[in-house]
Amino acid sequence: MTIFDLSLSNAELRGKLPLEIVRWALAQSRGRAIVSTNFRPYEAAILHVAMQVQPDIPVLWVDHGYNRPATYMHAEELRARLKLNLKPYLPRMTPAHRDAIHGPVPTTDDEAGLKQFSAIMKLEPFQRGMKELAPTVWITGLRKVQNPNRAGLDILTRDENFGALKVSPFFYFDDEQIEAYLAEHQLPNEWDYFDPAKADEKRECGLHAAWGRDAVAAETEAR
Repeated sequence: MTIFDLSLSNAELRGKLPLEIVRWALAQSRGRAIVSTNFRPYEAAILHVAMQVQPDIPVLWVDHGYNRPATYMHAEELRARLKLNLKPYLPRMTPAHRDAIHGPVPTTDDEAGLKQFSAIMKLEPFQRGMKELAPTVWITGLRKVQNPNRAGLDILTRDENFGALKVSPFFYFDDEQIEAYLAEHQLPNEWDYFDPAKADEKRECGLHAAWGRDAVAAETEAR
């Protein structure tokens, strides 16, 4: 899909419902679509809408081992309720191993440490999952309001890290709209979520940023 086609398709999809956008996306996928999740707040919406179109769609989840108990319980609830075809990918290093070598999870004043943490515990397993599942279409729960970096994206973007068409059906939804979607479909939410690879909701962990691929390569060479 060319840049021109992306612009045209984004304009056409702008007024469509998330369900319609997912149907359009899966029609382009040649049977190779996935949806990714981290079970953060509002993730039930993207999982629900994807399941409506393709109930067996692979659900890529990086379980870095640092999730809070409520997040794991939420993941299990959604897995059972939506009958998710969950594909969990774990880091090659356990949390205990990482902490023993590198110390506690870095804070927001340690940008280099956060990027290293993300490369080891989140980006490497995610890249491994994307390589094995090899999607042509990657459905995500990205929304414009989440952080400044994502505000520059759109419903459709070409992801250069993985060579897939990234589709964000709820991209233009604000919190009130997505809360209404959850209420309409009686879906649970989870507010205790914390992503140690970000340490702050306004940061990027690297999955949707250009530096992510290079960070994993650098960390692999260092090891």
